[in-house]
Amino acid sequence: MSSSVLSPAARLRGLKPDWLNDPKVWRTEVLGGLVVALALIPEAISFSIIAGVDPAIGLFASFTMAVTISVVGGRRAMISAATGAVALVIAPLNREHGFGYLVAAVILAGVFQIALGALGVAKLMRFVPRSVMVGFVNALAVLIFMAQVPEMYDVPWAVYPLILGGLALMVFFPKVTKVVPAPLVSIVVLTVITVAAGIAVPTVGDKGELPSSLPVPGLPDVPFTLDTLTTVAPYALAMALVGLMESLMTAKLVDDITDTRSSKTRESIGQGVANIVTGFFGGMGGCAMIGQTMINVKVSGARTRLSTFLAGSFLMVLCIVFGPVVSDIPMAALVAVMVMVSFATFDWHSVAPKTLERMPAGEIVVMAVTVVCVVATDNLAIGVVVGSVTAMVVFARRVAHLADVTAVTDPDGGTVVYSVTGELFFASSNDLVGRFDYAGDPDRVVIDLSGAHVWDASSVAALDAVETKYAQRGKTVRITGLNDPSADLHARLTGELTGSH
Repeated sequence: MSSSVLSPAARLRGLKPDWLNDPKVWRTEVLGGLVVALALIPEAISFSIIAGVDPAIGLFASFTMAVTISVVGGRRAMISAATGAVALVIAPLNREHGFGYLVAAVILAGVFQIALGALGVAKLMRFVPRSVMVGFVNALAVLIFMAQVPEMYDVPWAVYPLILGGLALMVFFPKVTKVVPAPLVSIVVLTVITVAAGIAVPTVGDKGELPSSLPVPGLPDVPFTLDTLTTVAPYALAMALVGLMESLMTAKLVDDITDTRSSKTRESIGQGVANIVTGFFGGMGGCAMIGQTMINVKVSGARTRLSTFLAGSFLMVLCIVFGPVVSDIPMAALVAVMVMVSFATFDWHSVAPKTLERMPAGEIVVMAVTVVCVVATDNLAIGVVVGSVTAMVVFARRVAHLADVTAVTDPDGGTVVYSVTGELFFASSNDLVGRFDYAGDPDRVVIDLSGAHVWDASSVAALDAVETKYAQRGKTVRITGLNDPSADLHARLTGELTGSH
C-alpha cells in the first residue's frame, strides 16, 4: 500500500479538533475555561444587580451565552456572557414593565441580530479606523480597572495585601511554570489563605446567592400582542446594536492578538442565536465580554472553542456543585485578576512619548475622543461611533486640502488651462468655485482633470457652477482628462443638479 494513503486512525486524527490531538492544548483550554468561569461569577451577579434581576438570571445568561456561542459563533476562544452594556439597556424595561418583558426583549434582540448579520452589518467594521480601535482598547482597560475600584473602597485593610499578593503571584509565577495559568493559582492560593487563617474579607458569596439547579426552558410571561411588541422593540433594537458593536469589536481585537481571521457575519448571527436561546432559558441576554476574553486569550493562551464551551459549563458546575467553596473565594483574588487584565489590555505603546511625537495630531485626537467618550458614558458602542465620526471629519479635512488648482495661459493669450489635481468630493469641491479668475481669463477656458478624481454630486455641481459663471461672461469651458468613473458620474449628473436646467 502507498505510504501516501493514510490509515483509518490517522484520518480520524486529522478530523479531530486540535485540542483532542494535543494534550498541551487540551490542558490550556480546560484551565483557561476554569479561570474565566471563576471570573464570570461575580461579574454576572453584578450585572444582574444593574439590570434589577435575581443573581441567578445573570449566571444563567452567562452559561447559555457561552455554551451556545462556542458552537455557532464566528470567533474561536471569544467569551460571550451577561454584560454591563446589555444590563444598562434593558434595566429600564425590567423596572417599568417586569421581568417577562425583559425576556421577550432578549429574544427579539436575538432575532434583530440574526437579521442584521444576514444583511451584512459586520462589513461596517472595515470603516472603524485603527486609531478608534486603539482608543477602544485603552478605554476598555480603563473601564475594567475602574470597575474594580468599588471593591477596593471602604473594605477591611486585609484586602489590600491580598490584592498585592495576587498581583505578585501573577507576575512571578509564570517565570516558574506556565503549565497552570497564574490567575488560577492566584485565586486558589488567596482562597486557601483567607479560609485557613479565618480572614474576614468580602467574598463571592457576599455578592448574591448562587443558583442550586439548572435553568429550565419556557416562554416569556407576557401577552403576545402588538402592544407588547411595540413596548419591547425599541429596547430589543438598542440591545441588538450595542451587543453587535461590542462583539464585533472584540472579535477584531482577538483577530489581531491571535493573528487569525474570524467570520464577523457568522459571529453576528451567532450572537442572535445565543440571545434567543438565552431568552427561552430565562436569562438576561448578553454579548462578547472583553475582559473575560482577554483572560482567556491573552492571559491563559486559549485559542479554541473548547475554552468558551467550558467557561459556560464550569460556571454552572461551580455554582451548583461547588457553590459553598466558590462562595468563599475572596473578591480580592478576582480584583487582582481583573487589574492584571486591565494592565495587559492597555496599549502602552500607543501613549509612549516616541509614538505620540510621530503620530499625526488628528490620529491622537481621534484616539483621545474615543477614550473620553467611552469612559464618560460607560458605553463602548457610543465611544466607537463618536470616534469613527471624528475620524471621518479629520480625514475629510485632511483630504480637502489635497485638491489644488494651477493656471497656465497659452502664449497667444487666447486660452487658459487650469490643471486640477487631487480628490474632489463635498469637502474639497466647496473651495473649487473660488479658484478661477472669471473676469480676467480669456474667452476659452480648459479645465484639465487628468490629475483628479470626481467622487460625488457636490463636485459635479461645483464644476457646473464654474461653467455657469464663465458662460455668464460669454466664455466657453471645456473639461478634459476625466478618468472613466469620473466621466461616467459627470455625464449622468451635469446639468441635472439645479432647478434652472
